[in-house]
Amino acid sequence: MTESQGALDAPSEAEREQERQAGQKSPDAFRTISEVSSDLDVPQHVLRFWEGKFAQIRPLKRGGGRRYYRPDDVDLLRGIQHLLYGDGYTIKGVQKLLREHGVKHVIAAGRRVAPAAPPRAIPAAPPVIPSAVEPPPVAAQRPPAASGAPVVAGPAPHAPAPPPAAPPAASAPAALGAPPADRVELAARLFARLKALKRDYDQKLQAAKRGR
Repeated sequence: MTESQGALDAPSEAEREQERQAGQKSPDAFRTISEVSSDLDVPQHVLRFWEGKFAQIRPLKRGGGRRYYRPDDVDLLRGIQHLLYGDGYTIKGVQKLLREHGVKHVIAAGRRVAPAAPPRAIPAAPPVIPSAVEPPPVAAQRPPAASGAPVVAGPAPHAPAPPPAAPPAASAPAALGAPPADRVELAARLFARLKALKRDYDQKLQAAKRGR
């Protein structure tokens, strides 16, 4: 873009006054190149460069070659700016999107403004809940008894009852059902007597057999 073309877009004093009042314009009002440059934060020569690269950008040109951008033109420029600077597209990449998907697709890309993520709140520490089961209180010491008064010892409060005592173990002979000592001796004598009788009977039987 030559200097003479840039001079055509140079605003006059009256137009500068209009641009200072741009904030009071309605959304449907036409905007000058300086207003669009300020709104998009893109230099004017870059806007002219995009106009030469993208045939879809067609601002109105009136007396003196001044450019006036419609709201759709501004939205298209914003979409191109987002694709080039935000999404990392190349000039050829944006041209391909315009050919294959149309102007509305690029305008929609410029309107995709991701909301700022809210700051993450630091979770508060959970309240300390006292345990439902409290330990038994320590038994209080009994005050010393008055002189001359007997001290009666009693179980401490909340003290657990002692376990029942185990029954005494039975003696080994009684547990096994063994007879007393006199019965053992009597049985031994009886067994010896039976053996003697059996021996005598066997001898008499043998003698009888030999006498036949």
